[in-house]
Amino acid sequence: MSYISNHKQQFDDLKFQIANQDQLRRQANGGNSILFSYPPHEEQLYIAKARELYQDTVEFIDVSRLLVKFIDEEGWDSFKEYYQSMASSVHKVFHDEDAQEHDLFDQIIHEIEAACKNNKIPFLIRTGCLYGTGIENVNIMEHRSVMNLPHPLVIFYPSRFDEDNLYFLNFKLASTYRCTLVK
Repeated sequence: MSYISNHKQQFDDLKFQIANQDQLRRQANGGNSILFSYPPHEEQLYIAKARELYQDTVEFIDVSRLLVKFIDEEGWDSFKEYYQSMASSVHKVFHDEDAQEHDLFDQIIHEIEAACKNNKIPFLIRTGCLYGTGIENVNIMEHRSVMNLPHPLVIFYPSRFDEDNLYFLNFKLASTYRCTLVK
């Protein structure tokens, strides 16, 4: 369905899910997240509409900006060298389980927590840039902090839903285990 014919119902469904957090947790297997699915080529339209509807109640967390910030903190040459040296396990560059290392995943979680501390609903946008980083939607949704937030996390998710399967960026099979899907 196209944006023009679909967006009103989707945003109504999103509003309902946000307002019914207890029901959300039951539907999401204890999770506290909403995947807001839309065709990748219509991303700007959906983000613009969300900014219009939710300008006072949400914190938009632009993952693409966090990615650029992460690379800038290392410096391009240093990042490039490290990335190339980790060719066989590139995912560790962005999401390393080592608590001593502050990586892109940690930055995302920090921004989500900060939004809730400011009594805002965290909306992750521009999540398509996570492709290839090893950071999956389920990693974020299952994080202890996210599951215990006072507000649900809304992940704007460029994807398609086909035959009971969700495909990130229209081709990569994605998990909906700890979330409610708004499609």
